[in-house]
Amino acid sequence: MKKIIYTFILAGIAMLSSCLGDLDQLPHVENTSKDVYAEATNYKAVLAKLYAAFYIAGQEKGGNNPDLDSNSGQDYMRCYFNLQECGTDELASTWLEGDKVGDLTYLSWDANDPWVSDMYYRIFYNIALCNEFLRNAGEEQIAKFTESEQADIRNYRAEARFLRAFAYYHALDLFRNIPFVTENDPVGTFIPPRYEAKQVFEFIETELEQIDNDLLSRSECEYGRAPKAAAYALMAKLYLNAKVYINEDRYSDCITYCKRVIAEGYTLEPEYHKLFNADNHKRTNEIIFAFPVDATYTVSWGTTTYIVCGAVSNTSDYQKPGDYGVTSGWGSFRVRGDIPKLFTNGDKRAMFFTEGQTLDVDVVENQSNGYFVTKWTNLTDAGEQASNTADGGVNTDFPVFRLADVYLMLGEAVARGGAGSSATEALGYMNEIRMRAFGDTYETIGKLNESQLDEEFYLKERARELYWECTRRTDLIRYNSFTTADYLWQWKGGEKVGRAVADKYNNYPIPATDLTANPNLYNENY
Repeated sequence: MKKIIYTFILAGIAMLSSCLGDLDQLPHVENTSKDVYAEATNYKAVLAKLYAAFYIAGQEKGGNNPDLDSNSGQDYMRCYFNLQECGTDELASTWLEGDKVGDLTYLSWDANDPWVSDMYYRIFYNIALCNEFLRNAGEEQIAKFTESEQADIRNYRAEARFLRAFAYYHALDLFRNIPFVTENDPVGTFIPPRYEAKQVFEFIETELEQIDNDLLSRSECEYGRAPKAAAYALMAKLYLNAKVYINEDRYSDCITYCKRVIAEGYTLEPEYHKLFNADNHKRTNEIIFAFPVDATYTVSWGTTTYIVCGAVSNTSDYQKPGDYGVTSGWGSFRVRGDIPKLFTNGDKRAMFFTEGQTLDVDVVENQSNGYFVTKWTNLTDAGEQASNTADGGVNTDFPVFRLADVYLMLGEAVARGGAGSSATEALGYMNEIRMRAFGDTYETIGKLNESQLDEEFYLKERARELYWECTRRTDLIRYNSFTTADYLWQWKGGEKVGRAVADKYNNYPIPATDLTANPNLYNENY
């Protein structure tokens, strides 16, 4: 079967409070925790919900019976994609007013922005789910089960801790100083303390270290669940950005964890485009961890449906939705002119629809301004439409971590002075990526030498390899380029030629509603 079929016993999960002033409150369920956790088999079903909460918005098809009563009601990954991509050189949104993404696009949001708010509450809803699972998965609680059942639950418990660390990583990356709660805090009237970035960083680091022995290896792990290598990849990202988060150089640690991922035996997928089609669940050679999106079992109008359908025009006389496995296009976004200019002729990763389109974006809302991105599709390997996207969305999974990103992290960490690898080793990995990208023209056009592998190379190569994979905002901040005048792109700061903005926009603000609910919280500069 193509996907894991998730089954939910927490069908009665409703919304958390719209303000989530108490971030560790119990989800409202039809059954009590005592009922749910009475049987060992139920633990896996609850674990499935912890995963699914990252890419579906509710308990029924397409997000009906929603988890949260929020401003837009979108799923976690739709929010995350917007916050990571909308304000960067990688995206020009069409429906600025209708989708309320104008402030994200122009780097001018405030503490009342609906997408910032939705992302914040999605993160802490997922953390609350993980905390509740962990409250019921301690050694004392599982002692009543058989040894085999206990062993399985220890694996599930490690995965829940990974997912919580993953959510806290997003909170750290997006918001920096945040409320903090774990399964050890009381339920009910507890008001979470404000943790500064260093405290959150250290928590994530410790969690990922402690769960290593209980996570499954890639050969033992079902598709859609997180193996050990997923935790290693997350740790590498944490360390690569440590200078931003905690003002500490941790590039050597980044290299250590990149090499742990590599040691797990992953290899690059020979055909780049197959990493982003409807059969990409078959690419476990490169994809380390993915969010499964399925037009029958995990229907989402966000996640990859948003990306695939959103990148197909609904006004073009030239672009045909069926060429991408889409029933109809949404025309939601294109790429700003700066990104296509990074590619050289022969680079097969430059997947843009250009006919009838201008390269430069003179009017952000004009669908004919900027190229459409064709990297993501709902086509099978055979070139057939995988699903009726108008009824069930796409069948394309979202790769959360993949090997090429790990190679790029290692290379950048080397370029920044990290120990544990070398420019020669990094060159080998970069040329593996380039060989795939350039194919027959690799030797004449694509091949690199060590002198080219400076820090700036990696920022550009990450854009070429990872565009629209939710890395760009974080990368630009790490290079001190997101808010400053060091790098200007079209419509940065709301001007066609681009302009610098206040450095407060390197972080998103805690929503005003939670500032009201939790007196421990405050925003700097907002």
